[in-house]
Amino acid sequence: GPLFRPFLFRLGPEDHILLLVIHHIVCDGWSMGVLLRELGAAYGAAVCGEAAALPPVALQYADYAAWERDWVQGEVLEKQLSYWTGQLRGAPSVLDLRGDRPRPETRRGTGGRRTFDLPKELAEKISRLARAEGSTLYMTLLAALGVLLSQQTGQNDILIGSPVAGRNRVETEGVIGLFINTIVLRLKIDGNPSFRELMQRVRETALGAYTHQEVPFERLVDALKVQRSLSHNPLFQVWFVLQNSGGFPPLFQGLAVEDVALQAAAIRHDLQLSIEETPSALNVQWDYATDIFEVPTVDLLADRLAALLLRVAEHPELPVATLLGLVDRDVCEREQEKRRKLETESVSKLKESRRKAVRL
Repeated sequence: GPLFRPFLFRLGPEDHILLLVIHHIVCDGWSMGVLLRELGAAYGAAVCGEAAALPPVALQYADYAAWERDWVQGEVLEKQLSYWTGQLRGAPSVLDLRGDRPRPETRRGTGGRRTFDLPKELAEKISRLARAEGSTLYMTLLAALGVLLSQQTGQNDILIGSPVAGRNRVETEGVIGLFINTIVLRLKIDGNPSFRELMQRVRETALGAYTHQEVPFERLVDALKVQRSLSHNPLFQVWFVLQNSGGFPPLFQGLAVEDVALQAAAIRHDLQLSIEETPSALNVQWDYATDIFEVPTVDLLADRLAALLLRVAEHPELPVATLLGLVDRDVCEREQEKRRKLETESVSKLKESRRKAVRL
């Protein structure tokens, strides 16, 4: 400890950075929204010389922890574990991501980050496709990620980790604490299905996982007797999350506030894909283990995901292999266009330098 440490950096008379360092054991993404909203309300009250009128908290996190411990045991726990052991039986324990370097025997945990935007038009097309197939944006993006990983690894049985909020009761919505849990989603991409068919597979898998989300991930790892290794995470090495909280929430009276992006200094998995819905685009963030990946490889993965989503939005009825063939062509054409543009710019710079030399 301490588990919560605030710092205020004064950059100028009207320019500050507020840094909140919070241990994950007492906070999650949902909690940050609660904390920042209440901080904004408290600041506004202080500016007006009033006491902050924060909403009453229905329960404490300790109450939730005690309830969870009492409920997830016995028959309930056995039923949930039975589902997961059946769902994950025979699944590959390691995903061969074929990075730029062999996986080290001991992970350092150092990470890098690359961010991209998917245009609003593409995001809307993907959302319409999801609705038409009785699916969700999350499930559709997850299916696309599974296709990408299958091509990257040569495996058609893929495990991907993902968080669930764990706030299934109204009383927990205003509580700060670690409610999230990790679920493991098994995507089977065998038989060269159409993307539309794959979406239905992913939908069934996701709904089953949501229904059995109460088992703490560490209990699941113990129950499955997973062989532990310092070189990779148990069960899955790729993490996927769709953030749809609406962006940076706080309003501070009289202040202009913006979120300050931080670079990934540490990473728990080989790859982490985080996508956030905004009014103007889908913000895509790739965090990667620098032990395994170089920047160009991650950029290529990002390009391929964008190209795949574009093709999927246009032709979800096509088989996965056909879609990947089209993606290969699209990415190749874009790379060739980039090289032509660089060559043109180089020639232009060379001609300009020669003109300057002549003038001298």
